Amino acid sequence: MGAVVGGSFSASAASGMFIIVSVGGIAVGLAWGWIVSLVQRRLNDPPIQITISLINPFLTYLIAERCGFSGVLAVVTAGLFLGWRSPEIIGPASRLQLYAIWEMITFLLEGFLFLFIGLELPEIIQTVSGRWVQFGGYVAAIVATVIAVRILWVLIATYVPRLLIPPLRRIDPYPDWRHTTLIAWTGMRGADSLAAAIALPLMLPSGERFPGRDEILILTFCVIFATLVLQGGTLPTVIRWLGIKGDNLDDEEEHIARTKANEAALSFLKRSDVKRRYDPEIVKRLQAEYLDRIRELEVCGSGGCGEESPLPPGFDDLEREALTIERRMIIALRNEGAINDDALRSIQRDLDLAEARLDGPV
Repeated sequence: MGAVVGGSFSASAASGMFIIVSVGGIAVGLAWGWIVSLVQRRLNDPPIQITISLINPFLTYLIAERCGFSGVLAVVTAGLFLGWRSPEIIGPASRLQLYAIWEMITFLLEGFLFLFIGLELPEIIQTVSGRWVQFGGYVAAIVATVIAVRILWVLIATYVPRLLIPPLRRIDPYPDWRHTTLIAWTGMRGADSLAAAIALPLMLPSGERFPGRDEILILTFCVIFATLVLQGGTLPTVIRWLGIKGDNLDDEEEHIARTKANEAALSFLKRSDVKRRYDPEIVKRLQAEYLDRIRELEVCGSGGCGEESPLPPGFDDLEREALTIERRMIIALRNEGAINDDALRSIQRDLDLAEARLDGPV
């Protein structure tokens, strides 16, 4: 963009500026993420915390751009920093609402990007009409480069650090080559690439149209489409060819974590200072609940977590029917005027969470 606007380009100056802009963007992202984490840690108000979460990417971008650094790298860095620390700085009530809000916002933003490019496509296609053979060659070259760079990077990032750092190799051994191959092939491009292309300015300071913008947009769209169809469409075939089967690793990790968490809570309840501060009957009742959870996890571990459930067949269906009866009753009570809307929503939320747990992770 600097070359187009300024009319000249220096490889040495651009390389130095690239390093400064990149490192500066990362530094701004870390610094601003740390400041936001301090603020979030001291809050316990879901609307305020959610508002900060929503405006934070825009503030991070503007601060970095104002400083002359990469706003994109600053946003990514701050997001990674805050995402890693969010379990410590965001309360349960805010976290439950944030997941639902961000899932919807992500869906809307990605949909808007593709809708926007779809609206621009008819005009853009007119720009490249008559040059389809030339553009086909460009698309093929860029797609090949994108796929090759992805494969090369995954291989380097997987094997070189483990080769050079023996302690890392002991902590995290070499993964199965088939899994590495699959990850290297899953390099589909999407909304991020499209957003970068759309971010190009429409006009130069002189008032002229930004040269090559239409070509860049259509090339980006073609690369996204090609990688989604070529790589995304061939994933089932690649998985079958590599002979990869589900290893239930996520289920095993979750089972171990749940067991250790419940055991840690049970050990806490057995401490003498806890028994002095709380009624012994309350402590005993909570201990019984944690013991039941640990026994249930042990049954799940011996029977194999995942597809098999430690509960009898039909238990989930019966519980869903019971929850439906509860909903009908509280709605009837609301309709009769026995309870108000606030009480209805409070009870309904608990019932919804209970049913969500039957369907999977909440």
